[in-house]
This record gives sequence, structure tokens and C-alpha cells, in this order.
Amino acid sequence: MTPITEVEGRRLALSNLDKVLYPATGTTKGEVLHYYAATAADVMLTHLNDRPLSFLRYPDGPDGLRFFTKNPPPGTPDWVRTAPVARTDDPGARQVLVQDLPSLMWAANLVVEFHTHQWRGDTPGVADRMVFDLDPGAPATIVECCEVALWLRERLAADGLAAYGKTSGSKGLHLLVPLKPTPSGDVTAYAKGLAVEAQKALPELVVHRMTRALRPGKVFVDFSQNAAAKTTAAPYTLRAKDSPTVSAPVTWDEVEACAAPAELVFLAGDMAARLARHGDLLGPLTDPGRARPLPGG
Repeated sequence: MTPITEVEGRRLALSNLDKVLYPATGTTKGEVLHYYAATAADVMLTHLNDRPLSFLRYPDGPDGLRFFTKNPPPGTPDWVRTAPVARTDDPGARQVLVQDLPSLMWAANLVVEFHTHQWRGDTPGVADRMVFDLDPGAPATIVECCEVALWLRERLAADGLAAYGKTSGSKGLHLLVPLKPTPSGDVTAYAKGLAVEAQKALPELVVHRMTRALRPGKVFVDFSQNAAAKTTAAPYTLRAKDSPTVSAPVTWDEVEACAAPAELVFLAGDMAARLARHGDLLGPLTDPGRARPLPGG
């Protein structure tokens, strides 16, 4: 029988708690739900608030079926909020909002990666943050991503913008920048300009085009996730990898010191201690006082 759990007054059926989702570490679904409830909830909800979500679902673990969904899944409770999201193929589309602990646990029970837009549901297509997804092409690793991140940090600072880093939870690194509300198209254009500059400044290290043939040994500076229709792995989400890796905020000292990929791999079990030590390193993203306009914006 599926156990029924009450979370802040909402009744949830949490299923298959003993199912191993991450064979490399033996991590069960129950442990995944515990991570979200006991470790990540407070900080994660701040970053998910009012942002329509996409889910990458992997109900049988990373080696099983994986599928991406934007629409609210069948059976979504009526108390889970949704927001309209304009799409050319579906003008009436809606996406889930995770606003509280019950909706977080309901979504986590589906076994998902959480992916967010760079804009909020009440201002669709108007971004309040910018993202650079630094994706290494083998044999490059996150070590090379750190070198590119340091260049981007200084370049952004020259334009009066502050950058904050997190691991992707996969191979690379994400840089996030708090912004005064700006149309997503303008943010994408600015981010592309910086990606092109980075390639010119670091031609042996950076590529700004997605073409696979150009990427071996280099870091692809992906600016495209600033487009209004795109989403990026949310802070603190677990990823569908061999182990329960987290898209974890990092300090600039850690970025500067990184000499091996393993130094910036963080698992669910690492996060309580990191939060106790650092707090939410991405807290400035949710502080309107830290937001700055794009140059010329």
C-alpha cells in the first residue's frame, strides 16, 4: 500500500520509497525525498518561487526512461498552482509552479529534475536574471569551465554586473547574473555578445557555437538558455546522473582553486554541511537590491 503523508495540511501519496534510483550509491527514492524535504526545501523554494517549471522525469533512475515535460502531468492535484505560458503551438499552455513544501514534495515524488525559466510567471518573457551554461567538450572538464567563468566574471564586472556560480550537476558550470527586468531577447543578445568576446579573448579554450565538431577540448559558452522559451536546471535540483549529483552553488574561491573535476562534484549528502557553512550562495539572485540593468538598458 502506498503510504499517505501529510505535508503542511496536504495529503500526499509517496510511492516506492525503497526503490533504488541511483545504483552507483544505492540511493533510494525515500532518500531523494528526504533530501528535498529536510535539506533543500528552504533555499530551493526561494529560487523556484513564481517560476513556471519544466520537468525532466526519470522515474526508474538515470538508466531508465527519461522524458522532458512542460505541461502539468496527468493527475496534478488541484491545489498545485500553474501559470499560463505562451507557446506558438499551444496558446493555452500552462506550467507548474512550485510555491510551497507540499508542491515541492509532490513534484519530487514524480522523480524529476527541476528546470526554470529566467523570468517569473507574472512577467513572462521579461528576465530578472541571465545565465551562461559553460559546457566542456572532452577532454576539457569543469576545470576549463572555471577558467572561462573567471574571465566572464571580470568582463561582467566591467559592465557593472555581478555573477554567481553553481555546478550544473553534470559536467559543467552555470553563471547566473541578477538583472533589472529586461526583455529576454535583449538578454540573449547581450549574452551572445559576451560569448563571442570570450571566444576572441580565449580562442584555444572557448567556442560560442553549438556545432559539435567545434567543441572537443573547448568550453561551449551557451547563451541560448536566456531565450524566453528555454529553461535551465534549477539551483539545488538533483540530476539524472549515475550518482545523486546536485546543481550546487559554489564560491569564487572554489572556482579559482579548482584543479580536478572531482573537486566540484557535490552529492545530496554533501549539501546540509555546505548550507550550514555557506548559507545560500545564490541568495543575491533573489534580492532585488542586487539587480542591475544591462548596459544601455
